[in-house]
Amino acid sequence: MPNDYAARPRAEVKRKDRAVDDDAWIADLLARAPIGYLATVADGQPFINSNLFVYDPTRGAIYMHTARYGRTRANLDVAERVCLSVSEMGRLLPAEVALEFSVEYSGVAVFGSARVIDDPEEATHGLQILLDKYFPHLRPGEHYRPIIAEELARTSVYRIDIEEWSGKRKAVADDFPGAFRYPYAGEG
Repeated sequence: MPNDYAARPRAEVKRKDRAVDDDAWIADLLARAPIGYLATVADGQPFINSNLFVYDPTRGAIYMHTARYGRTRANLDVAERVCLSVSEMGRLLPAEVALEFSVEYSGVAVFGSARVIDDPEEATHGLQILLDKYFPHLRPGEHYRPIIAEELARTSVYRIDIEEWSGKRKAVADDFPGAFRYPYAGEG
């Protein structure tokens, strides 16, 4: 009989041999992952949206933004509970048996509560660290106009307060026979 996984702790990784308990490793993956997938629920219907995001280790939080109104904001107005997932794909791992084909990967799941930031100072902070993550070579006041109140009024900035996180990774030896990178990774 299978285990009752729904009754287990939400951040528990099933495969203990792939669990990563190193908070620095988890923070590093959150810092470099380009896209996060935010899961919300409204009226029993799950939704998942891809979002740009930034991890702020000083506040133990994740910031992101969306349009002023839309599905993410509507869902969070109903229920603040969220899960954010990020991952990286490594090499594909062929095998002699179809069931044993595999892939290297790294992933993090973050559990917490998300809310719209109403404080203009914190909203500006969240947007600015997003810009700093994705455009690190550009500086406000030098390469572009700093964030202004009118721009804050046109967006929703969210903070996800991290309650728990988990990491997992599968990596094999560099000389794994036939290992290769997915040919379309990073394109399009």
